[in-house]
Amino acid sequence: MGGAVDDGGGGELDVFDAGRCGGGGYELGVAVGRRFGEAIRSRMSGDAVLRRRLLPFASTAPGRALVDALRDANRARYPRYWDEMVGTADGSGVPLLHVILVNFRKELLPFITEEEDQHHHREDEATAVAADADDDCSDVLIVGESAAIAAHNEDANVALLGHTYVVMATSPDGSSSFTAYTYAGELPTCAFGFNSNGVRVSSPAMSVGHSYNLMDVRRRRIVNVETASGNRFSVREAAAAPFFHANMYRHLQVNQRRAAELSPDTKEKALSLLGDTADDKYPIYMTGPTLYTLCTVLVDLDEATMTIYKGNPKNRDAVRVFRML
Repeated sequence: MGGAVDDGGGGELDVFDAGRCGGGGYELGVAVGRRFGEAIRSRMSGDAVLRRRLLPFASTAPGRALVDALRDANRARYPRYWDEMVGTADGSGVPLLHVILVNFRKELLPFITEEEDQHHHREDEATAVAADADDDCSDVLIVGESAAIAAHNEDANVALLGHTYVVMATSPDGSSSFTAYTYAGELPTCAFGFNSNGVRVSSPAMSVGHSYNLMDVRRRRIVNVETASGNRFSVREAAAAPFFHANMYRHLQVNQRRAAELSPDTKEKALSLLGDTADDKYPIYMTGPTLYTLCTVLVDLDEATMTIYKGNPKNRDAVRVFRML
């Protein structure tokens, strides 16, 4: 069974093993909500996107209609996940609406018009920038004779600093489990994690679409899948030549000059690339004021480990090491 964890020495990243959850999604949500209630409440109270965009939008007639439609569709199609969101709200003591809005923020934000933002008096330019900023994760994928790795910067809005944790859970019959780096108040996970079958996922977001890195530890394979509206998708398998992916449609175009210059081909070079700050306007390792690199994760398929680093990954400050098999 995967998911065993070693403390890398720092210990700042909280890990919660919920064990076997026999009561469905609600039981898991309540357990996570209770365990991380303080972090969830803190995130909700300080999240500018939630407070100054999502909540005002949800109070309008079009906003209420969209939120209701998302609620009804997801409750019908994914009842276990819906129950888990309800449990998270109940366990943490935050309004269910807040949990719904942060979980569906990427679906809701494109519908908030500039006029609505102005109507609700966005208070200053910094808040406007913070509200508009999207996650901007970066990845290095390599599968060659000497290394099979995926390195990932988890970049997010400033509101998520100090508001993340790792959730581990096991199916009621004990046959499967997952380990997931999780944003406070959200389902595990829109970030990265793995299951006991040795499959690991990271999810760099893209506007009106998504990018998935799928890793099979046993078969030593890494695949990047980009999806977009209209059932469009593109698949690329990682090979010996380093593949760098940022929060953008990589298979089609995009200038990623700095990554091309550094061309990492080892674990150490991949971490150094993800710690690079040479480009002042578009640094790979982000330190604000709007977007921050919350952590860096390195998956080594040959060692079957997932290591989470705090701070600049160039410094190799590992806080957690998870055994994936």
